[in-house]
Amino acid sequence: MKNENVVKFGHINTIEGYSYLALVFIAMPMKYLLDIPLAVKVVGMIHGILFILFCLLLVKAWHEAKWSFKENTLFFIASLIPFGTFFTKAKIKTYE
Repeated sequence: MKNENVVKFGHINTIEGYSYLALVFIAMPMKYLLDIPLAVKVVGMIHGILFILFCLLLVKAWHEAKWSFKENTLFFIASLIPFGTFFTKAKIKTYE
């Protein structure tokens, strides 16, 4: 039986990772190099909503899968580093 919250967390982990990359490597250069600040407002808002969902699902998955505090902290810290969420993807799959 699959852990429903872990599966949801795996999906939001990937989506949030892509939104972070879009913010850092697309929207921010558009703001500072092309003087289009609206890009950061839009992509930043989307990323912010996805990050909140990421945090909520992280807590739910943590309790459902009974992860250790160390693993939970690893998933959170990886979300703060560009490309970090993609390195935790395989680890999350083991808990599904």
